[in-house]
This record gives sequence, structure tokens and C-alpha cells, in this order.
Amino acid sequence: MPSFSEWSLQALRHRAEAAAGTDLAHAAGGLEDLSVEALHRMVHELQVHQIELEMQNDQLRHTQQELDAARARYFDLYDLAPVGYCTVDAQGLILEANFTAALLLDTVRSDLVQQPVSRFIVKSDQDTYYRCRKALLVDGLPQECELQMLKRGGAPIWVHMRLSAAQDSAGAPVQRMVLGDISERRRMDGALQTQNRELETARAVADKANLAKSDFLSNMTHELRSPLNAILGFAQLIDQGVPAPTANQKSSVDQILKAGWYLLDLIGEILDLAAIESGKVKLTLEPVALAGVLLDCHSLMEPQAAKKGVALHFTTLAQPYWVVADSTRLKQVMVNLLSNAIKYNRIGGRVDVHCEQKSLERLRISVQDTGIGLSPSGISRLFQPFNRLGHDTRTVEGSGIGLAVSKRLVELIGGTIGVDSTVGVGSVFWFELDLLPDADMPENTAANNPRPPLQGETP
Repeated sequence: MPSFSEWSLQALRHRAEAAAGTDLAHAAGGLEDLSVEALHRMVHELQVHQIELEMQNDQLRHTQQELDAARARYFDLYDLAPVGYCTVDAQGLILEANFTAALLLDTVRSDLVQQPVSRFIVKSDQDTYYRCRKALLVDGLPQECELQMLKRGGAPIWVHMRLSAAQDSAGAPVQRMVLGDISERRRMDGALQTQNRELETARAVADKANLAKSDFLSNMTHELRSPLNAILGFAQLIDQGVPAPTANQKSSVDQILKAGWYLLDLIGEILDLAAIESGKVKLTLEPVALAGVLLDCHSLMEPQAAKKGVALHFTTLAQPYWVVADSTRLKQVMVNLLSNAIKYNRIGGRVDVHCEQKSLERLRISVQDTGIGLSPSGISRLFQPFNRLGHDTRTVEGSGIGLAVSKRLVELIGGTIGVDSTVGVGSVFWFELDLLPDADMPENTAANNPRPPLQGETP
């Protein structure tokens, strides 16, 4: 069959011959009558027509080359696309398929054309395809689904199918189908789900073991308190007995009392940690006046600070803040932070407590010390129970539980806790709590009854 260029050249030739015939008919009766000038003009016109024909012929060859290049690009874009393309008629028969679609199903295109799409879909997933097809016919909008298709050997393969409505060259409705291989993703999803189930099972076992550990600690610490109280009681009787103990006896009794009280505090902290981890701790969230809490904490910690030679300063509150917290647990957190700031400070150091409103709903309370500071690796392990970050060999007493308890308590009352530290400069331990809205503040607040300044408090 002649190409487009050949048809165009033949038509051009016929037109040229017809024109030439007309000119000859006009000139047939009197070629001998034509002048030399007329003959030269006719030859010139024939040369011009010949050049025009050669230029048109070159243009046609250039157009043919462009068509060949476009056909090659179409092959690259359509046949070698990374996804499969199929054209399906209204009856569900495949009219056309690209090379990738055939490769996806491990077959050749001739085995796909004029075959129903449903033949290549796993039977259990055919309803998924028909629902997607029906939605396309109803809405006219592109539809997507995931289903399993069959390769030539019968092996299933997961594909992502996208359907869109179109028309063929005759205007008949057809569907454009795009197929993408998602087998690997589905395999990974299945493996991830299996891993998640295993993790859930492992977490349930760990939670059960953790609960058993917390119950054991709670029971054991309760059992330890009775004999420990007896030891402390008898040691106190000896210390206050008549006649008074000798100097050696006094030194021994003091050691018993010191170790006993330390052990009793440790048992109390373990009980707190066990109760928190087992979910048995009971909190009463209510409006709490921060000024009163700070006043109580200052009174409790001032003797310890004075004994260590550390100056304790509380910045004056900008306003009478009310926070949402459990009053007892809030004091416990403050005492823990202040105790650590004093214990791990240098002699003649300083501890500053100040408050900063971070937003309309949030207040930050900070305890800043002038101690040795913490390294980044130390900060990452700071809130782990029983981890004293290398202080076990020092003379500073402590169990390494207080900060872990404080972190859990702050989180239970809806707050956050953290630390900023520089080695050799000191640390700032802070926690944030929710502020009580003005409309919810109790009557007769500290705004109407301002407290007196604390000793050592700075404006």
C-alpha cells in the first residue's frame, strides 16, 4: 500500500500534468507563432515549477521522518512504559495491550487481545473488578482497586488497577486500564502485619511480666517495712536509753539509724515507682495554687540547702498562677528536683527556681543549679530507674529512682519534663503543666490574698 508521502506526490503529479496539458492546449495552435521571448518565459516557468516540486518533495520527506520519529516515541512511551496499558471495550474484551501488560502476565499480546479481562483475574477478586467497573460507568470518574491477576502459568500476582473512561476513533465508549505490579509491597505489608502481631504478643508478655515485677516489688517493700521499722525503733531506744550509750555505741547506733532511714526512703520510692508502673497510683487533678506549693517546698528544702552551703532562691511569680495537678504529687516532683539540685551542687553553689508562661495554656517551672552538669549521653539515660550516671561511687546519697518517679508523675498529670545541661556550668530541670483558665479559677484566689515573699526569693 502506498505511504502518505507517495499519495501526496501522485496527486501533485496529476495536478502538474493537468496544468501542463492546459498550457499546451492554449499553445498547440501556434507554437510556431510564439516569440523567442515567450519561449524563454515558458522554459523559466517550467524550471520554477520543477524547483517547487523538488522543495515540496523534500518537505514531504521531512514530514515522513517526523512521523517515523513520533511512531518511535509512541512505542517507547506506550509499549515500554513501566506500567501495563490495556484498552477494553464495553463488553469487557481487551482491544489493545502494551508490551509491559503482556510481560506483567507472562504472556504475549496476541493472547490478550479479544480476551475478556475477567479471564486473567483471580476468581475471588473478580467482584472487586466488577464493582470498580460499575462505579466508573455510574460516575464517569477514574476508579482504582487492588486485586490479584493470573499469569500464564496460573501464578497469582497482585496489581494496582486504575480504570478511566474514553472513546475510540469511531466514538465508541472504551475503558483505559493501567496495571502496576504491587506484589512486593503486598508481601512487605503482610510481613509487617505479622511482625506487628508478634510485637503485640511480645508487648503483652512484657506488660504481664512488668506487672508481676511491680506487684512483687510492692509486696516485698511492704514486707521489708515491718522489720525495718522495728530496727529503727530499737535503735532509737538505744540512742535515747538510760544510761546513755558510750561513744563507740553512739557511733554504731548513728550508723544504724542513718542506714535505716535511707533504706526506708528507698523503700518508699520503690513503692511509688511500682505503683505508677502497675497503674495503681491514684491522682486527684484539681486547681492548685502554685504559690502555696512553692512556699511549702522552700520550707522543706531550706535546711538541706543550708547544710550543703547552697543558696536557694525563688523568683517572685509574675502573677498568682493556678495549675491543674495533684497537689501532693506536684510537691513530690518539686522536692525531688530541688533535692537533686542541692545534692549534686558544689559547696557555695546556687539553686534558682523560676516560672515562665510558655503560652496561654502552659506554664514552665524550672530548677536551675550550678553543679557539674551533664553530658549528652548522660541526659539520654537520666530518667532511667536506678541509674545514677556514675555517682554510685561518690559520697552523695541517692537511689536513682527520684527522677524516674518524677517523670512518670508529671506525665500522669498531663505535663512534660526535660533538662538542659552544660558540663561544668550546671543544669536546668524543667517541667510544664496546664494552666487553669481564668474563668475556672476558684474564688478568693491569691490575687486577692497575695502571699508574703519567700526567704531568699528574688524579684
